[in-house]
Amino acid sequence: MRLLWLLWLLLAAGIAQAAPPAYDPVTPGHALQFPRDFGAHPGHRTEWWYVTGWLETPERKPLGFQVTFFRSRTSTDPANPSAFAPKQLIIGHAALSDPALGHLVHDQRSAREGFGLAYAKTGTTDVRLDDWHMRRLPDGRYDVVVRSGELTLTLRLAPTQPLLLQGENGFSRKGKDPSHASYYYSEPQLKVEGQVARAGKTTAVTGTAWLDHEWSSQVLDPGATGWDWTGVNLDDGGALMAFRIRSAGGATLWAHAAVRDGAGRVTQYGPGQVSFTPQQHWKSPRTGASYPVGTLVTTGATTWRLLPLQPDQELDSRRSTGAVYWEGAVRVERDGRPAGRGYLELTGYVDAMAL
Repeated sequence: MRLLWLLWLLLAAGIAQAAPPAYDPVTPGHALQFPRDFGAHPGHRTEWWYVTGWLETPERKPLGFQVTFFRSRTSTDPANPSAFAPKQLIIGHAALSDPALGHLVHDQRSAREGFGLAYAKTGTTDVRLDDWHMRRLPDGRYDVVVRSGELTLTLRLAPTQPLLLQGENGFSRKGKDPSHASYYYSEPQLKVEGQVARAGKTTAVTGTAWLDHEWSSQVLDPGATGWDWTGVNLDDGGALMAFRIRSAGGATLWAHAAVRDGAGRVTQYGPGQVSFTPQQHWKSPRTGASYPVGTLVTTGATTWRLLPLQPDQELDSRRSTGAVYWEGAVRVERDGRPAGRGYLELTGYVDAMAL
């Protein structure tokens, strides 16, 4: 009887994996609709809500912060009736950059969706992972709460500008093949108020942040190893977003940028108009990876110089997403003068990214 029971379990497991889901595609010409698209898109394979920003204490001390929630649709058969079937995974990352410390304070966690403890709801932004959450309120503000033994962030983010639809009205190409794409919008120039708690001390903070929401099913070319990305809140009220997709040899496979000036005019830049030129490298004592933490980003005729708040902003997420990457606060100069503050993300320098 035990043998028959074991054989039945193996057969059931095989049936559960026999019908992998057909992920929803990303197609050009699809119009994003709000508030619906603030929420989750469970038919797509990968999705994230990604907040980065600069904070300031009452003593005017700068801090960088990052909070990201990921939703990942697995290959588990969606018809599996078990409440324990891991059909969707919810993953959270949080990090604080403090120059007085010299490296990131960060935490991560992950869980299968279910039981009211982990979810990403449709209809509006409402993501939860135990006592971590990001929730969009009816007035457009966001509540962001992260509680852990490493750090606690309790932040309220208030929009000050319209959404910035990336690419072609939210359809963001990531390669020559148009199937390598995502739906992607940003909310730059978010006004931040709240508290940061670490090492038993709670500090009131204010600042500005940038929110990215992106979802896709096949975002990277098979030859891609990672990407360089930056999102910058410019001092004149404008915004800069730029990225490049890299091959294993470091060549640029695709690039794109968008600049919104202080008057709200948006200029899009194609692959031949965007470049990333490393100026300063930092070698991790933990992984041995060398990251271009100081970089010149060119968009058309304009060159932006990115300078890290601190060199060591490497984030090890092998306990959740399986990746190690550099993600840090940067100051931005244009023509040798301060122009803004933002974040730089550098992936694929340890191992090729797998989404």
